[in-house]
Formats: sequence, structure tokens, C-alpha cells
Amino acid sequence: MTNLLHIDSSIQGAYSHSRPVTAAFAESWKTANPDGGYTYRDFAVEPVEHVTGLYMAAGNTPAGQRSPEQAAEYDKFKPLRDELLAADVVLLGVPMYNFTIPSTIKTWMDHVLVPELRADPESGKGPLTGKKVFVATARGGSYAPGTPKEDWDHQEPLLRHYFEGLGLDDVTFIHTEMTLAYSIEHLKQFQHIADASKENAFKSVQELAAIA
Repeated sequence: MTNLLHIDSSIQGAYSHSRPVTAAFAESWKTANPDGGYTYRDFAVEPVEHVTGLYMAAGNTPAGQRSPEQAAEYDKFKPLRDELLAADVVLLGVPMYNFTIPSTIKTWMDHVLVPELRADPESGKGPLTGKKVFVATARGGSYAPGTPKEDWDHQEPLLRHYFEGLGLDDVTFIHTEMTLAYSIEHLKQFQHIADASKENAFKSVQELAAIA
């Protein structure tokens, strides 16, 4: 049985651009994998607590040598690590906020970027290697190659580095860009780009989910 871990992080609710895209992926995936396991987390509704010094110390201490306090703190977040280990496919909805990722996604990454899950520095492989990761983004502008703000993208490059540290090299990004073209006056000239980007995103996730 194959398993899908689906995480949303948009704080925009019904106005979110990333949530409909991840939902479309999930529905297509479920259709293609009727017996598959499915785990969902909504970090806008139930954000993960920030990591503490106690947690970081526990993660860097062999299990048998942890203090009772360290063990308790580390075990409290074991479900986050377990569901990532159990997933064959990881689906993330990640809007761009102020040119980077939501703090809730960063906090989740802090919890799972621990020595037991990290890739070996020499081989680049780790316990999570082989899993497929799909990231559905939403961006108010465009950060595609050749655009004026190409270098302002601290979303995809950052996540790719994170995933590399976990030995995850099968990562696909599905971007929905120019989402502010219908709400900001000087961007209205790019509404056609927003429409095309949205259409391409939905088409892409439905195709990708069917073979994930």
C-alpha cells in the first residue's frame, strides 16, 4: 500500500491559491490509489510548535543517552517524523509570504531535519530517499528565470536545500504565479499570465498525481 502525506499551510482560507491545487492533486491521487493511505495536516489550523533547545539537544543525543526531559520532548513530536517516514508521496501547499515560505513550514522542517532523518553527507542518501515530493506554490508575482525578481525567490531554492539535506532528490514544484494580478492595480496587465499559470498548475497536478 502506498501512502500520501498532504500538508497545507496557507492562511488565506477560501481565498487560498495553493489549497485548491493540493486538493486537486490529492483527489487525483486517491482515484489512482483507492487503497492508499492518506494523512492530512493543516498548519494554518493546527500549527506545529516551534522547536526548543531541549528538542534540538535531544535530536543530537543518541536515544539511549537522552535525559528523561529530552526523551519526553523529542517523543512528543514523533508523529511528525513517523508520518514522513511512512509516506511514499509528500504533497506540500506552500504559498510565498514576503519572498519565502510560511513560518509553519519552516517549523515543520526544523522538527524533521534531525540527525536520524538526515542524509549521509558522502552518499547523499538517507531514510527518506526514494520518496516523491510535490510542492504546490502560490506567488503574488513571477519569479521565473529572466523576470526582474528572479533572485528574490527564497522559496523554491530554500526548500530544495532542505530536501537535499534529507536525501530527497525527487522533488517537483508546481507554481501558480501572479496571483495578485486581480487585486493590485499595477499588476492587472498580467492577468493573462495569472490565468495561464493557474490552468497549468491544475493540469500538472492532475497528471502528476495519477502516476505518483
